[in-house]
Amino acid sequence: MGPMVSAAQRQRVADAVKRAQEQGATVLCGGATPSDPALADGYYYLPTAIGDVSTDMDVWQEEIFGPVSVLIPFEDEAEAVRLANDSPFGLAASVWTQGAARGHRVADHLDVGIVWINDHHRIDPASVWGGTKSSGIGRENGIDGYLSYTQTKSVIVNTSGEDFDWFGSSERLRYS
Repeated sequence: MGPMVSAAQRQRVADAVKRAQEQGATVLCGGATPSDPALADGYYYLPTAIGDVSTDMDVWQEEIFGPVSVLIPFEDEAEAVRLANDSPFGLAASVWTQGAARGHRVADHLDVGIVWINDHHRIDPASVWGGTKSSGIGRENGIDGYLSYTQTKSVIVNTSGEDFDWFGSSERLRYS
């Protein structure tokens, strides 16, 4: 696990984990900076798993942008999708399953911009990147990203010299 981008970001992650504990969540592993002196000069934070979480907790409702996983058990696929979509954010998600059909079915119901199945955060420059809800508008990468930097325009020219009524008589009706 590499370092985070700054001391400030590492502190935001540590503060989010502390708030989760104050709200009743349990740190299952991690939840601290590493004790290894070789890592003292970097912005490292131990990979962290948090349990006993409810969907009203900050750690569930806010993006952490650090090595923190929030764990909530679910009874069935429908509840898993409902829980995953119960967020004001929708940048990305990963679905872990032994069934490819199930993975695609769940991905189809997730309100996020990108879904990985049995993988996480692998980015191909040809894949479109962008979120839903409060995770942004617009797209990067792929043809959609390219098109977001363009402006299209249609120009229609009548070169016949005759008047043309697009919605005129039935002989010349454009749409039928």
